[in-house]
Amino acid sequence: MTNEQSAAADNADRASAAGARRAERARQAAVFDAIGGRYQEVFPARAGQLASGDWLLAELPSGARVLDVGCGAGDPTARQLADGGLRVTGVDLSEGMLAQARAAVPAAAFHRLDVLDLGLESAGTLWGVPELGPEGNGSLDAATAFFSLLMLPRAEIAETLGRVRALLRPGGLLALGMVEADLDDAPLPFLEQEIRVSGYLREELAALLADGGFAVEAVDSQSYAPAGSAQPPETQLYLRCRRTG
Repeated sequence: MTNEQSAAADNADRASAAGARRAERARQAAVFDAIGGRYQEVFPARAGQLASGDWLLAELPSGARVLDVGCGAGDPTARQLADGGLRVTGVDLSEGMLAQARAAVPAAAFHRLDVLDLGLESAGTLWGVPELGPEGNGSLDAATAFFSLLMLPRAEIAETLGRVRALLRPGGLLALGMVEADLDDAPLPFLEQEIRVSGYLREELAALLADGGFAVEAVDSQSYAPAGSAQPPETQLYLRCRRTG
């Protein structure tokens, strides 16, 4: 095989892998389309999430720009922050969740976008949101990601956090919610559907953030049992972070 043939084969393999990954992401989005409003019913209490929102509102001036990564149905975070006078942009891959968000929080802007494309040229070329690609680096005052990054393998979580950091201004804030679990892309039954999830022990997650250019200012944990679910209670972690450098 010539060098040109080898390079062509490598490119074909990468394209095939990328296509398979996007197909899997689309499948997960379809799961949340199917779940619809049941998600809000299963997770009605969001005390830790609301407390993180209160922190952002106390830290940021009116009109500050905030990105809600994996915004879901927009409640409570997009609603809380928009009602508090912040300029909120939410992104999600599930069109069904976005429809709920647009109806619930008309003051915010919502876009269909895969979080894997945040900070990349594909944010503009694939999704029509170039301000969330490289041209938007340093433009955001804060970002939130409540239980959206756990839908990614660990390697993609680290990459996505790095691109979210780049979109933040120096000193910008990150409010992050994750489930404490030693998992990497593990299958999980959820509301009669199957999703794949990842998690970290809290010390590992704090170290990941520190290595990625964030100062972790506070970590809160809560035990939470989804309403009407046979699953055991999960430990939810809420981290308040600030971009360093």
